Amino acid sequence: MKIDIIIAYVQRYEFGHERDFVPPITGIHLAAITPPEHEVRVIHQQIDKIDFNSDAEVIAISFFSGFAMAAYRLAVEFKDRGKTVVAGGPHVTYCQEEALTYFDAIVTGEAENVWPTLLQDIQLGRLQTIYSGTPCDMTGLPTPRYDLLPDRFFIKKVIQATRGCPFSCSFCTVPSLNPGFRLRPVEDVLRDASYDHFRHWWQRKIVWFWDDNLTIRRPYIKQLLTQMIPLKKWWLTQASMDIAKDAELLDLMKASGCIGVFLGIESFGADSLADANKRQNKITHYKEAVNAIRKRGIAVMAGFIAGFDHDDEQSILQMADQLMEIGIDVPFLSIMTPFRGTPIYTKLELEGRMLPERNWNFYNGYNVAFKPKKLSETQLLQAHRALWKKSFSPLYSFKRILRGIFTLRLGAFLLSFFMNSFYSYKRVRKNYPIDMSKRIDVNQMVRPREVQTPLSA
Repeated sequence: MKIDIIIAYVQRYEFGHERDFVPPITGIHLAAITPPEHEVRVIHQQIDKIDFNSDAEVIAISFFSGFAMAAYRLAVEFKDRGKTVVAGGPHVTYCQEEALTYFDAIVTGEAENVWPTLLQDIQLGRLQTIYSGTPCDMTGLPTPRYDLLPDRFFIKKVIQATRGCPFSCSFCTVPSLNPGFRLRPVEDVLRDASYDHFRHWWQRKIVWFWDDNLTIRRPYIKQLLTQMIPLKKWWLTQASMDIAKDAELLDLMKASGCIGVFLGIESFGADSLADANKRQNKITHYKEAVNAIRKRGIAVMAGFIAGFDHDDEQSILQMADQLMEIGIDVPFLSIMTPFRGTPIYTKLELEGRMLPERNWNFYNGYNVAFKPKKLSETQLLQAHRALWKKSFSPLYSFKRILRGIFTLRLGAFLLSFFMNSFYSYKRVRKNYPIDMSKRIDVNQMVRPREVQTPLSA
């Protein structure tokens, strides 16, 4: 069979956003585990034009909640053309009944042990509606199909060494979507990291670990990094702040070519960290931890969330100066989003604070889908936008770049320079995150032909 794997997307910035920086691993991994008798294409909606006249018999769409409306539009169009349309990803896992009004079948959870069965069932004319994936043991996984990525992606080598996370942050679906914490064999990870069939030197040089928390198992990560040293790669990942306490690990990260690490700091407020169930983060240790990482010449990227119950306008706006003070090289600023499958969604639903009139476009990390406690929805949105504008002002971006000249290694400095220049340019162009309440064109909910009742969050 011919199969098109589509990664759905809804534009999040006024003039577009990160259109060709790095692809998610989902599509090229699903293509890799597809039985070889099938012909596969991978299409990323954020950069590829969708061909509704594709000759593929099967259309597989992967998406999270913020991109659900785009996925539903695609499903309706392809089903009208007689295609078999299936879906997977976090959204369909937690919104099965809604998803099944659009798709012929859905895959919930992890796909590895059910995807080949689903394809076989299509061929035999016995397709089921729900295929419930179970946690993959991470052994024997093939190299992602990098050959199916368009050349426009700046970074192509996305790999995964671990799956899951031992922490239970209140806003995160990982503990239920990818339960437990599992490790791939080191030799398999090294094989993928060594893959070099790319056109540009930086695509061969840079490895992006698509892991939720790569460094949790210390013996494993230290073995992996020791064996990565001869590869002479530059790599990035996501980790917990506790790596700052492990000097041996930090030295190995430096020796093996780490240029950037993303930390989920989330907030500077103790009460807000409690709301996030992020008790492992200690505010008094932020600067010390960041300094320990940057001392090795590694850039620190960090996520901050506005909208916890103890946040107010002042505490949100203060983040811009606070993240500068502790030495963050690249901040990522989002609004608290209560995805289904998370403890914070359950809490807000019980308290009657969800906003059912706001569709899935509001679940993109840059809009408000619930009733804040100390702010109105509009005040929270405006406070986040003010934080974003100040943090990525030319002055603040230049200060971060200038600081990096004297403290970061070459790869890490280039990362900081590129990202800060990128966001500062967006700021100068007034390319702000879209306020979905003002975008009627993207807020019209498409209906499957047989369903006419409203769908809400």
